[in-house]
Amino acid sequence: MKLQERGARLSGLLSPVRSSIRHPLATLASFVQKTLVIAEMEMRKLRHDPTELATRAVQPALWLLVFGQVLNRTRAFPTGNLSYLAFMTPGILAQSVLFISIFYGIAVIWERDLGILHKFLASPTPRTALVTGKALAAGVRALTQAVFIYLLALALGVEINGNPLALAGVLLVVLLAAALFSTFSLIIACWVKTRERFMGIGQVLTMPLFFASSAIYPISIMPHWLQLLSYINPLTYTVDALRALMVVGGNDAYGLAFDLAILISVTAILILFGARLYPTIVT
Repeated sequence: MKLQERGARLSGLLSPVRSSIRHPLATLASFVQKTLVIAEMEMRKLRHDPTELATRAVQPALWLLVFGQVLNRTRAFPTGNLSYLAFMTPGILAQSVLFISIFYGIAVIWERDLGILHKFLASPTPRTALVTGKALAAGVRALTQAVFIYLLALALGVEINGNPLALAGVLLVVLLAAALFSTFSLIIACWVKTRERFMGIGQVLTMPLFFASSAIYPISIMPHWLQLLSYINPLTYTVDALRALMVVGGNDAYGLAFDLAILISVTAILILFGARLYPTIVT
């Protein structure tokens, strides 16, 4: 009897500990589930209009087929042991991720105007799950562009790194970059609140972000003031990581671990900030 009583007491003492262990795991599982539901809902839009994939593939194709082919012959930029086309390919993938993600905030404004956003905010879903789900959906859209650019680069004779770890790294970088820029877009949408203002700001931001990076030329040939801007540009670290992972002989200027650390930290900060601002778009 004494042993049973002691066992019962011990079980009673351990039950709060067990519940405290299970509670964070249950909370995390619930957060992940709600995030995936939001992402899946966003992906349904793509299934309803798959022509969007074809239209978005036109721009990177033009950059590689026209701009890349011409400058590959001129050898105008110092690209080390890489051909200019191989140097440019990761930059065009980064550009596609940027262009897909930076206008993602306009969908949030549409949802507000249609009354969908009010239903999201009235649900018990955490704001961070809403923002993270939309960011994940943007990443999946960007991955479709990555597949197209990989196939086009192979057709143009670019030596692609087929190592499974490298491919997994590219997948991770594309997802992180898409999440970063789509959340940045959502934050802008929460500030400006109208489609007209958003389109103007989005167009103003895309070109400076693209050209103030190493997407189509090395940072070393930039003027000093532009080099300083490139160091605070997240697209610079996206291109740097993709160049190290995507093409044979590609080098990273800052180190892959540093590139990933920048992308992860900035994405996390933007998601938290975006979750805080998200409800303000309806006011």
